[in-house]
Amino acid sequence: MSKRKKARGSVRKDRAPARPAPEARPRRCFRAGPVIGAAVLVLGALAAVYVMGTRKSAFRPGAASDHNVLLITLDTTRADRLGCYGYGQARTPHIDDLAREGVRFARAYCPAPLTLPAHSSILTGLHPATHGVRNNGHDLAPKWRTLAEILKDRGFATAAFVSSFSVDSRFGIGRGFDVYDDTFQPQAPLKGANAERRAEETFAKFSGWLDGNGETRFFAWVHYYDPHLPYDPPSPYREGSPGRPYDGEIAYMDRYVGAVLEALEAKGLLEKTLVVVAGDHGEGLGDKVERGHGIFLYEETVRVPLILHNARVFPKPLVVEGAVRLVDVAPTILETIGLESEARNMEGLSLVPWIEKLDRPGLPSLVETFYPRENFGWSELVGIVVGPWKYVQAPRPELYDLEKDPGETINLAASSPAKTDELRSRLEEELLGLSAPPGPAAGQAVGAGDRERLRSLGYVNFAPAESGGAAPDPKDKIGLLELVQRAQAFEFEERYADAERVYREIVAEIPDSPESYVNLAIAEARQNKFESALETLRRGLGRLPGSETLLVRLGHTYLVSGRPAEALETMEKVLAFNPRSLDALTVAAGILDATGRKGEARAYYERALAVEPESRHLRTSLAANLASTGALKEAIAVYQGLIEDFPEEQAFYQFAGIAHSYLGEYDRAVVLLRQALAIRPTPVGYFNLAVAYEKTGDLERAAEALRTYLENAQGESEADVGRARAHLETLERKLRGGRP
Repeated sequence: MSKRKKARGSVRKDRAPARPAPEARPRRCFRAGPVIGAAVLVLGALAAVYVMGTRKSAFRPGAASDHNVLLITLDTTRADRLGCYGYGQARTPHIDDLAREGVRFARAYCPAPLTLPAHSSILTGLHPATHGVRNNGHDLAPKWRTLAEILKDRGFATAAFVSSFSVDSRFGIGRGFDVYDDTFQPQAPLKGANAERRAEETFAKFSGWLDGNGETRFFAWVHYYDPHLPYDPPSPYREGSPGRPYDGEIAYMDRYVGAVLEALEAKGLLEKTLVVVAGDHGEGLGDKVERGHGIFLYEETVRVPLILHNARVFPKPLVVEGAVRLVDVAPTILETIGLESEARNMEGLSLVPWIEKLDRPGLPSLVETFYPRENFGWSELVGIVVGPWKYVQAPRPELYDLEKDPGETINLAASSPAKTDELRSRLEEELLGLSAPPGPAAGQAVGAGDRERLRSLGYVNFAPAESGGAAPDPKDKIGLLELVQRAQAFEFEERYADAERVYREIVAEIPDSPESYVNLAIAEARQNKFESALETLRRGLGRLPGSETLLVRLGHTYLVSGRPAEALETMEKVLAFNPRSLDALTVAAGILDATGRKGEARAYYERALAVEPESRHLRTSLAANLASTGALKEAIAVYQGLIEDFPEEQAFYQFAGIAHSYLGEYDRAVVLLRQALAIRPTPVGYFNLAVAYEKTGDLERAAEALRTYLENAQGESEADVGRARAHLETLERKLRGGRP
């Protein structure tokens, strides 16, 4: 970063040369005549043209027509926890440099305080009500074209490197990417809902990709997930933010934002890359009860950082004060690189006009969360920010003047009925404008039919189905929310008995939430109380018989408790109504394979790989299945792909070598088995190599490999060692010409 900072230092305000004050400039003492006066006017006009022509503009159209695009998303990052947004205790020098040298948006809003909905909006330019991803775990439908698909069609190489299961490719967010690296926890058979990896691992994947790319124009997305519960920053970031682990996670993440920029700079690509840094949502730190995010729509979880950086495109550092939205990111990128026509079907707007003219009013910002409804049975929340005002539609509406009350401590909904009605109407109009047919004209009252359309968009609390049928307001469930947070804290601390006790209280309070039963069952299973866990899940299914969440967890629990027949039966039920359930396909395939039903198992493996083609576990299992049924060439093809993707994994070379041996391709087998031993020497590796050498007729090397096997045979069975010793004696006799 040091070179980059030095190169851009001339544009910093604190280094700009001082201009002489007007009164210090020399005054002319003569009076100009008519001719001279005209000449002065002409010269003045020319000077004005010269000054206007050379003054740095905020945006240079066409400057990025050949640029790469780098999108860095900062998961769970509050804007007010970065130095460039005024946080004095921040340790975020790399993000701060980008903001100081580029364009920083002071008030950027996410569409929902949840990872997958927010990223779906970033990549489509659409609101959640349109693209349909209202919660983590939903699918982004193929009909919505993503930024990656647009740029791929325009000749960009596209690659993404993500850090959490929330944006796994199975949810449709990976469409359009040539490379979508979500292979964290590659050894695990299944990715858990909490699967993630640290920024350094994600950066390493990006760096490896960049080493082999950069010649072709590219769009790369790097997603960091670190500032997420539970907060556990590595040293020295833990010690650098004592008592503030969330800040430590952000400081650690900032280090790898810098690493990405340094990698680009090292290849000479930074100057020709448009860099976009965006938070996906913020985080509640207990300021307003919530610890985490997803329940409420307060500023702490919906205000995010948004920064654009490129010296050629944005030569004048500036701050845009008006409110903008994450749905505006894709249209802004497209206009910046000269592809604005591709944004015509997006709901977001290009922010270039706001960069060129700073006094433009902010955009009305829609925010929503369906997490309370889907996870707890509470009401969804939807709101709008217009200027200094925020209105939240809830069973008990909320209205805040953010200018006078930035902490949202005074709800003005009851005391300011006119403003409340005005913003409620504006919110309804904006939401109806997202659907067809068009919503009511400005100033036209929203009727019963329009409210039914709002219900069809999921906004039930605009028009409850029946009197008294409205879901509870999350604000009225603060005590229960605190109980949930306490149980989660016990889980993070691995105090599973305590977590179980609290989750039992939660099940009693929220008996219609699948998550309640799943969380209790997991806490029980962690204590090896599998029968209790199974009973909890069956009780949940008795109340919620159609719950895929409960059925999948029941199938898993049957499996880990040693009841594969029940596990298979349960997963078959899941597949009956969701044929793409990766958990169900994977578990069913494994059980069928283990019980000898190889053909059926293979079909399930192939279906599972259609959902998650990069899965190391599934590919390894499929290769073993193929090899065990004699389909050796097909197995070798799978192993070769695994070797290309995991060149450091010794087992893949060994398995492929053995398969070549069975085919009689001993020379190829020798090459692969030697590669396996070079990565990690093992006794079985030397034994297999000895067999392959003998088949090629190289008895001397075969004997040498057997000697090495016997020298390292600790842990091998006595029978195998005895057979190897006897065979070595046979080889040595042959090498001596049969002499004793």
